[in-house]
Amino acid sequence: MRWSFSKITVARPVATIMITLVVVVLGISAILSIPKDLMPNIELPVAMVITNYPNASPEEVETMVTQPVEQALASVENLDEMMSFSMEGTSIVVITFQMDNDMNFATLNMREKVAPIAEYLPSGVTDPMVMKLDMNTMPVMQVYVSADIPLDELTTRLEDQIVPYFERSSGVASVSAFGGVQEEIAIEFNQETLLGYGLNLTAVAQILAAENINLPSGDVSKGSTEVIVRTLGEFTSVEELKVLPLTVSDRSILRLGDVATITRSLKEMDSITRIDGNTAIGIMISKQSDANTVQVSKGLNKELKDLRETFPELNFSVGYDQADFINSSISSVAQAAITGGILAIFVVFLFLRNVKSTLVIALSIPVSLLATFAVMHFRNITLNLITLSALTLAVGMLVDNSIVVLENIFRLRTQAHSAAEAAEKGSAEIFVAILASTLTTVMVFLPIALTEGMASMMFSEFCFTMIIALLASLVVALTVVPMLCSKLLRGNISTTYVRFGQRRYVYRFVPRFAQYMERITEGYEKLIRKALTVRKKVLVTSVWIFIVSSVLLVFVGWELLPQTDEGVVSVDVEIPYGTSLSDKDVIMTQIEDHVLTLPELEHVSMSTAGLSMMAMTRNATMTINLVGRGDRDRSSREVAADIRAYVADIAGAKITVSADSSITSMFGSNDISVMLLGKDYLTLETIGNQLLARINELPEIDHAELDVKEGNPEIKVKINRNAAAHYGITAYQLANSLSSALSGTKSTDIEVDNKDIEVNLSLKDDYATSVENMKQIVVTGSYGLPVSIGQIASFEYDNAPSVINRYNQQNYITINAEVVGSDLEGASSAIERVLSSYAFPDGYYHEMSGLASEMMGAFGSLAKALIVSIALVFLLLAAQFESPLMAIIVMMAVPFAMSGAFLAMFVTGVALSMTSFLGLIMLVGIVVNNSILLVEFIRHNEKALGKTEALVMAGKLRLRPILMTSATTCFGMIPLSLGIGEGGEMLAPMGISIIGGLTASTAITLVLVPSIYSLIDERKTLRETRRTEKRRKIKLLEQQWAEADRGEHAR
Repeated sequence: MRWSFSKITVARPVATIMITLVVVVLGISAILSIPKDLMPNIELPVAMVITNYPNASPEEVETMVTQPVEQALASVENLDEMMSFSMEGTSIVVITFQMDNDMNFATLNMREKVAPIAEYLPSGVTDPMVMKLDMNTMPVMQVYVSADIPLDELTTRLEDQIVPYFERSSGVASVSAFGGVQEEIAIEFNQETLLGYGLNLTAVAQILAAENINLPSGDVSKGSTEVIVRTLGEFTSVEELKVLPLTVSDRSILRLGDVATITRSLKEMDSITRIDGNTAIGIMISKQSDANTVQVSKGLNKELKDLRETFPELNFSVGYDQADFINSSISSVAQAAITGGILAIFVVFLFLRNVKSTLVIALSIPVSLLATFAVMHFRNITLNLITLSALTLAVGMLVDNSIVVLENIFRLRTQAHSAAEAAEKGSAEIFVAILASTLTTVMVFLPIALTEGMASMMFSEFCFTMIIALLASLVVALTVVPMLCSKLLRGNISTTYVRFGQRRYVYRFVPRFAQYMERITEGYEKLIRKALTVRKKVLVTSVWIFIVSSVLLVFVGWELLPQTDEGVVSVDVEIPYGTSLSDKDVIMTQIEDHVLTLPELEHVSMSTAGLSMMAMTRNATMTINLVGRGDRDRSSREVAADIRAYVADIAGAKITVSADSSITSMFGSNDISVMLLGKDYLTLETIGNQLLARINELPEIDHAELDVKEGNPEIKVKINRNAAAHYGITAYQLANSLSSALSGTKSTDIEVDNKDIEVNLSLKDDYATSVENMKQIVVTGSYGLPVSIGQIASFEYDNAPSVINRYNQQNYITINAEVVGSDLEGASSAIERVLSSYAFPDGYYHEMSGLASEMMGAFGSLAKALIVSIALVFLLLAAQFESPLMAIIVMMAVPFAMSGAFLAMFVTGVALSMTSFLGLIMLVGIVVNNSILLVEFIRHNEKALGKTEALVMAGKLRLRPILMTSATTCFGMIPLSLGIGEGGEMLAPMGISIIGGLTASTAITLVLVPSIYSLIDERKTLRETRRTEKRRKIKLLEQQWAEADRGEHAR
């Protein structure tokens, strides 16, 4: 049964080739159609409730909206934590669920919880909106449009002509413009004139809204035909508004134009947007959640090409395109895979010294990869940074099975077997070994794929891709390789030259390498024979090597994920409330002028109205796109440090500069965050400042800051209820009149020249210039009596928080810290020591969050996966060898793989991260393969050769395939380990840990495994000899007792 695969494929070569070609065609088809993306589709277990309460202060939002919503959501199933942000006019409650929670059900449950409280919220509050935090809703592209025409004309052209181009592009979900200027119809009143006619802004606004309608009014019969009746009242021009009749208190009729000034004009600009120093309008484009980023970007770029041709007078600049980083990252990793494959094939050629044999291996790699692509396509797995890194790592491992089979076939071929016989027998002899080695490697990926949490989200597709690739390589090694060997290894198998036609080309370097290998083999044979005489010393020395190298882990930093250089630097400028637009622009221009001088700059875009997922914020933002990594000398973090040093001297704003990766930003933007929780904000701020001073003194911390937003200055208007009741005025009427007088009020929209324009009402007098002017604003109560606000309310100045943060229904503030280098664990421990030494007042406490907290959770899951992987491999090996003892011998390679990986990380300065941890888990399945080859040979030949000779010959004959498989795996991963190109930094630690672990394990286990095998076997033989002797003595005693009994009976 073992040899059935190879026997069939050798006997049916045409059928084998045809099946292989089917796989190749499916694989090529999959490559051409498989979608590309940056990361796997990760569904974060986060949802939020957004509720708007226009014109309400943060304190009012917290008390009247946020707290009721929090109380309603507190009983949601699988709730992990709850955070809320109450700001002016908006409440945001963010719920984090337990990992692997069904988010569709979770959001439905949240809607059920908040729906009943909607009717109890204050008047004017919008219905709470529940939404998942979907990373796919983030903009995939930002386009900036500029021209030498007035901004209002550019805005109109953009809305009417440009935006529809993008909206029609395939996969686009939404297109929104910012930075333009809008038209309005402004209706200005004189307060005294309005009062003279018994009118007020609210009443006029209601009249306009009621008049500006088109409504169906039923239908009538006209003969046998039903005719629809419609009432038409919508305004279509400014002139219609001017002649609108108003009925005043004495029942006379006025025209709106008689009591108001009505003009069609531009709204006052509330933001400025620029691209590379030029005024522009920005366009944010988001894709549909199931659309592919690269395909959407491709379609948008096609639309941009058409737009440039159609509107040559407009300048179109792409400020951000997520597909650029995706394409460059995938290209870099693909190049690493190709380079690794070439290096692996070269290593095979050096060892086998035969072009035909090398060709067999070279053909096995693309066949295995194409089979993997075909399965990935059928499973709807995208080609992303994670899956492509799996394929890159697999390139060096895919040839392992083929090498072992080929090496055995080649050895038999040199022993006078025919090509067909060598192919059948060689693959049959090695079947059990390569099956076991493949299964042990596959086995280590199952715990990662089945674990919970971030590790599973990030690497489940990685594991699935690796499993498919390894199983494909096993099938290829047992089918395609024997068939190719039976055809290609006929006739000359010289290892000194290759023939092309009548010419012979002699290898020059290869014979020298062969001589080196012969010397290594001879030296290794002597080393084994010596080691077998000092087995205990070998064991003790190995243990010491493991202990010493493992200590290096203490000196290796810890981080969640390696920082990737995406070439983007973000600048967030927090400007005090009330700062004028011109003053904001002065600050942003200072930063912009410096950025424009950077040699690494590609584009810089700026907006004085910050853009966030939920709303426009008062923060100004700047996005700096750098040229490709290969075209600049500094990393994005170094550029960010340059900008940070420059802006440190800019007064009047709190400026934050960061170069975060879009990958790590999914789990937070701060290295370490300390949440300080308690009831009173002033006490929390005092505690925060004291701790901040201590934390900034730590050498592990680059810089830390207290995330406390500067409060907004405000004027509190307190109603005198007794005085107001005399006029029939409520607090709501007072607030509404104030809002209308100070900010104006929107009445309705009318369509003019095929364009919807807002109609805004306001008072001509500037009542917002002082408190005294505000007191003159007149309110008309339910009794029709007008009264100035100063007669029924008092005014006082105060300073209110701009944002109120809560965590699990407790107030909190945050200290955010950035670490020096990449040692998150060391910095986190240092901060924990500071916190533990601080005496918190009663009712106040702290909690850690940020990337450090996420890292500890992820490492906990990966540590469990590592332990389960070791256990699964042990159980599999024990079942294969029918001996737990043999399994222990084989697994002696694992601890030295760990120590070798620690040494490699220490030498290269790489931190322990999720990717390097994954490399450690992979090593468990990889390094035992060498031990399996040795132990399998020893067990099958010890009776024929004797134990000692079997141990020596196992090492001697299996040295070449062991070195070949280890070298091809290591060389195949070298390009990836160098971290060259976009996105390479994230994957490099994985390759480094595998190369270091495999190299150390191979070197040590080649000597250690035979020594331990001999030592254990000797102990086993000694125990069996003692048992045999004991049984012999017992049997002798039984015979003596029996003879004595017979003697007694005879007497």
